[in-house]
Amino acid sequence: MTHENDTGRKNAARRAFLKAGAAAGALGAAAAARAALPGHAPKAGSAVDPMSATEPFFGDHQGGIVTPQQSHTYAAAFDLTTAKRADVIQLLREWTDAAARMTRGESARPVQASDDTPPADSGEALELGPAGLTITFGFGPGLFTHEGKDRYGLAARRPAALIDLPRFNGDQLLPEKSGGDLFVQACANDQQVAFHAVRQLARMGYGAIQMRWGQAGFVSGPRGKTPRNLMGFKDGTNNPAASDPASMAQFVWAGAEGPAWMERGTYTVVRRIRITLEHWDRMQLGFQEQVVGRHKLSGAPIGKQGEFDPVDLEALDKDGNPAIPENSHVRLSNPGSNDGMRLLRRAYSYNDGTNFYIERWPPWRQETEFDAGLLFIAHQRDPRTAFVPINDKLAKFDMMNQFTTHVGSAIFACPPGAKPGSFIGADLFDA
Repeated sequence: MTHENDTGRKNAARRAFLKAGAAAGALGAAAAARAALPGHAPKAGSAVDPMSATEPFFGDHQGGIVTPQQSHTYAAAFDLTTAKRADVIQLLREWTDAAARMTRGESARPVQASDDTPPADSGEALELGPAGLTITFGFGPGLFTHEGKDRYGLAARRPAALIDLPRFNGDQLLPEKSGGDLFVQACANDQQVAFHAVRQLARMGYGAIQMRWGQAGFVSGPRGKTPRNLMGFKDGTNNPAASDPASMAQFVWAGAEGPAWMERGTYTVVRRIRITLEHWDRMQLGFQEQVVGRHKLSGAPIGKQGEFDPVDLEALDKDGNPAIPENSHVRLSNPGSNDGMRLLRRAYSYNDGTNFYIERWPPWRQETEFDAGLLFIAHQRDPRTAFVPINDKLAKFDMMNQFTTHVGSAIFACPPGAKPGSFIGADLFDA
């Protein structure tokens, strides 16, 4: 009996040891995988593990816009339910303080010792580290006017560039995935850290806001290389260089042409684009490349060798036709086709499982399919001269439309970064 018990204890100990080793190996592999993603090079003097990376919250610009892209995001929009301007200011103050704490890897609020109140922080991100977390805030049109009313005395301060987005050809927008008065985007090198941040901000707003929509996203790719979307093509090759201040000043940061409270901020368009992967996956490789306008493996423009080779819109194939088709995505979205205008794309893929879906293009199948696609996020100086004309052209002529459907849409004014001791958007409220 004693021998059997000893053997049992030894086996249990051995199993525990093996499990611990396997867990450690899995964590190490996960850390190594995260470290290999673009934009995840460790900070000088920091540990190799990207979970230890930190991004500053305070500064001239908000984080999460030109920050090297982290591997995960959780984006959410909220509707304001309070009628009091003071409530909005107080919420933004609390959000700013909590965001600054969480980007340092701390809890959203100081942890209290009492057992008689709800925890100050839900706790699921404790000990995970800052993970390169950035939190970006934006203001939707509904903050300025709601149902024709100026509920917070801000209507006169609404930027002209914060337009109501038009309905584009083929849009099948769902109200529960569109719009919003306040926008929060958390990006991190860990999925749980990103979701935790939005969750804490949401719970702080009980009584003043309610959730309108939320969307998780991910991006993967070898370090230093352009990531691929779910269609298998490199996504973001033609982005303006986020590291170039002159380019960002020209295309991304709002200037003196708008209200002073938006200078050094940006206008962010968010579109939830469903991709019919089942349809796309049955297309021949050559046709896929014609749709996109690039070679799938290399990412190079059709007819070129390197991903970053310039797109030649004048090049002809052996039959005298445009080498890059006239209705390809690359041609229609290229700056050469849009008066030189550019967007800063910071998109993420999403996969929300499956649901029943009806295609709007032939073969008009009706079946249970992947609910997956692209969370398109684009920053720009003025959407009236950037996103709207570019997307209007794409919505009408892009061959890719037979595989994609825009089901969510929103626009936000993302003000400049907050100053220590102040709060995000303080200049809007003159507070």
